[in-house]
Amino acid sequence: MKEIEVMQTPEPRPLSRPRPKQPAERPAKASDIIDEAHIEGLLSSSRSADRSEIHEILDRAKELHGLTHEEVARLLMVEDPDLLAEMGHAARWVKEEIYGRRLVFFAPLYMSNECVNNCLYCAFRRDNKAVPRATLTMDQIREEVEACERIGQKRLLLLVGEFGPLSQIVDYLEQAIATVYATKKGPDEVRRVNINVPALDIEHFKRLKAAGIGTYQLFQETYRRSTFERAHPGGPKSRYDYHLQAMDRAQLGGVDDVGIGALLGLDDYRFEVLAMVMHAEHLDRTFGTGPHTISVPRINPAENAPWAMNPPHPLTDEEFKKVVTILRLAVPYTGLILSTRENPSLRREVFALGISQLSAGSRTQPGGYKADDPEELAQFSLGDHRPLDEVLREVASLGYIPSFCTSCYRSGRTGMDFMDLAKPGLIKQYCLPNALSTFAEYLEDYASPETKEIGIKAIEEHIKGIDSEALRRTSRALVDRVRKGERDVMV
Repeated sequence: MKEIEVMQTPEPRPLSRPRPKQPAERPAKASDIIDEAHIEGLLSSSRSADRSEIHEILDRAKELHGLTHEEVARLLMVEDPDLLAEMGHAARWVKEEIYGRRLVFFAPLYMSNECVNNCLYCAFRRDNKAVPRATLTMDQIREEVEACERIGQKRLLLLVGEFGPLSQIVDYLEQAIATVYATKKGPDEVRRVNINVPALDIEHFKRLKAAGIGTYQLFQETYRRSTFERAHPGGPKSRYDYHLQAMDRAQLGGVDDVGIGALLGLDDYRFEVLAMVMHAEHLDRTFGTGPHTISVPRINPAENAPWAMNPPHPLTDEEFKKVVTILRLAVPYTGLILSTRENPSLRREVFALGISQLSAGSRTQPGGYKADDPEELAQFSLGDHRPLDEVLREVASLGYIPSFCTSCYRSGRTGMDFMDLAKPGLIKQYCLPNALSTFAEYLEDYASPETKEIGIKAIEEHIKGIDSEALRRTSRALVDRVRKGERDVMV
């Protein structure tokens, strides 16, 4: 990892909230994290706002301090296509003001589909006897990592089901993380491992932090307690409070980058959006660092999973786009993650509404990257089956810069340090040059001729379009060093 000195930064905007005066010592009560009565009151009392009121809310959103619960509720009531379009333009402005026009890529790596839980929306649920169970060995994990590395992936998200006691799961994860980091050859290497694994205890989080994880990701699935309990009729995941408090325990265990989300379609999307905003505010208020990411998976068909085949609250595409838009306006500093659950056409549309991270070429079953059939034994059906190279080519042609950057994790810009840069909109001075250099690496080492041609033009256009001379000079220097054979250069 070779760094260059970062340019002088402009005067930052004020942070949206002061840091907590005294760090929390224990997880908060679930009722102090999510106030269901307050959410229900907002939804029942909110009316459809007039145009002038929506414009005032959008103007406040552009100050990059987020929105109040009342303002979020007002936006959730908007149905007018013209106003929704204006909201989308504002969300795009907010995202680009903070992160620029870069989109970060990663790949999920499923290591086990064994699970003691019985979640009604998941093909891996305990009672689904049609799915052969497997937990990858370290040799098999190494083969999966090599398959991902050969196509240029640098960031992996490791996933396991709850296949046994938590201590056993953590033992397995420690070995798997070490295996991933040790699997490299020449330019083929994974530079950052994030995890999406069951809710853990504080001591377990300390062990995973020491093992070198980046972000800990866990979805609440649904924030409404009654729906959560119906969706999880058996297994340790049925404990609503313990599940919701996982992000507090992660912070207390030293994991200061966490990712939250809800499985859209289990309950009213308006309730889930307000709850995610409330959860983000709790983390920010309590630990001084809101969620590093918020994911917006929408429920997809899954074998022998009754709620996946018949979602209780299905979302239309327009409602899904509204969710992305409002989350970007309400929690401007967080990364918004889009999965391959959605089809290519819809993914193109939501790029412009505030998405900042996405997966591509995904497989959602253990051993999937070496399997002949990407759908066989998958956790859910995919909407986008395109290979990574094709998606990168499209993203570059649309005017975005694909990024495989891991700079913040490896330079210590995590937790509050990351938020101090993200909230006032200064993080893009790192994001843009690192996006350009990592995309240049991909073009030199992995790209098809068609993608390389489009990508080189895109990089040159982005460098020319940088207003700051210092930032433009830094970006050019990084890209030139990559083209001369250096790798893993960053600010």
